[in-house]
Amino acid sequence: MTSCSTMRRICSALMLAAAPMIAQPAAAQFFWSPPDFATPPLTDAEAATALGLPGATADEIRAGLVWNLRAALNVAALQCQFEPTLLSISNYNAMIAHHDAELDSAQSVLLGYFQRTVGKGKPGQTAADKYGTRIYSGYSTVQAQRGFCQAAALVGRQAIFANRGALNEVARTGLGSIKKSLVLAGEQFYGDPGRAYSLTLPSFDKKCWKKDKIRPNCQVAYNQKVGEQ
Repeated sequence: MTSCSTMRRICSALMLAAAPMIAQPAAAQFFWSPPDFATPPLTDAEAATALGLPGATADEIRAGLVWNLRAALNVAALQCQFEPTLLSISNYNAMIAHHDAELDSAQSVLLGYFQRTVGKGKPGQTAADKYGTRIYSGYSTVQAQRGFCQAAALVGRQAIFANRGALNEVARTGLGSIKKSLVLAGEQFYGDPGRAYSLTLPSFDKKCWKKDKIRPNCQVAYNQKVGEQ
């Protein structure tokens, strides 16, 4: 019969073995070893450049940060539904409801920026509309979708728990990681073999074929090409 002390040792060993799995972050839906998307908070100068708002005042930069975060989380709500556990839609809706006053103010301040820098009336409004379209397009991705969705989900969760009026602070600290995630970065331990694979085909130039059979010289060139990979 197994002694109590032996059972305790077995249980302790099992707990230690399970610890790495328990310690895995809940947000790591796609990666065992996720890419590092961490970035320092954006300074006003960095934000003005990153957000495409040259000459913006401090208030206009805060507005730009808020509006860009809204755009990023909106795109995530549309593009990340393939992974329901990210809660991209519910996080976005909760952020809109919780920070509606700051979002309305940001839209108004941004319109004022374009009215000031482009022209009052229709020119400023048109520039503001084009800016909105441009930033939405800037957060849309295909190849880097998994990294973007994971980074946006993390920042989105921070947004819904932030105090009212502090959404600009979440954007200042989180937008850098979302922008960084737009560059394809695969699984850091195993790599990304599925996406890195490329098919090597022989030349389809007419001079390489005769009666649907590849000519010897082209076959040799193809074999050499395959051998180099």
